[in-house]
Amino acid sequence: MPLPQAPINRLEANRRGIALMSLSIGAFIINDAIVKYLSQSLGATQLIFIRGASSLLMLVCVAHAMGVFKNRSQVFKDFFQWPIQRRSILDACASLIYLSAVFHLPLANATAINMATPIFISLLASFALKESIPFRRWLIIATGFTGVLLIVQPATDSFNIWALVCVGGTLLHAIRDVLTRSISSHIPSILITLSTAFTVTMASGVLSIYGGWTRPSLIQLMWLALSAVFLSLGHYLLIRSSRAGEMSVIAPFRYVGLIFAVVLGYAIWDDIPNWMAWLGIALLVITGIVMLRSIQKNND
Repeated sequence: MPLPQAPINRLEANRRGIALMSLSIGAFIINDAIVKYLSQSLGATQLIFIRGASSLLMLVCVAHAMGVFKNRSQVFKDFFQWPIQRRSILDACASLIYLSAVFHLPLANATAINMATPIFISLLASFALKESIPFRRWLIIATGFTGVLLIVQPATDSFNIWALVCVGGTLLHAIRDVLTRSISSHIPSILITLSTAFTVTMASGVLSIYGGWTRPSLIQLMWLALSAVFLSLGHYLLIRSSRAGEMSVIAPFRYVGLIFAVVLGYAIWDDIPNWMAWLGIALLVITGIVMLRSIQKNND
């Protein structure tokens, strides 16, 4: 039986969750950029399967190095617990649905829809986790989402049925994150990450049989391996953040991903944001500062 842990200060837990969430989204943004580029030459399910297999191999090595497999019988028992499998199945469905939409939508539109996740998470946290969310926090979340729209500036004439598919994947991602809180705290986050990678890889492997295969080049395989590193890191940090503080406080810091995307776009493609995007960035920075000050005030 695991030893009881000392209670963690709520402010400290929220700060840790915010830092982990911000780093997680940064890793996901890099992964999305690589996958979007490779999807031009590789089939969707084939791409997800190869990336998943690379991720699975890497996570097994990391888990072994962390000593997770020392008690194999306990690991086997934990791995197949329903809360973990439920989360993994949701993640597999969400990932396949969302990536299918990404391949058929402008990246800006898909990003804008996906950034509605904090709103979904806050709603779910309010009802499922019974978190008390003050009106001021809802206002902060809404203001952050406005900043997102100003940055990505999605084209309304590009929204179609795939936009609705993208909404479905985003909602499933939100449910997955909230359900992470139902997993026992004694189970290592790396094991949950491993379960997620296993389920997504198996699901995409089955679907890839019907989607056809293109022989990938060595360069493509190397890019997929790099993508797997960032994907695995993103999932691990996301799980850690979801198990930390209040979901309605941590979730809005997903918006930090847009700042990562803007910086990445400028550094690699020399994309310079227009005035609307700069206004959106300013709103995101302001909402982040206000949220941090808010949790500091509530803790005092």
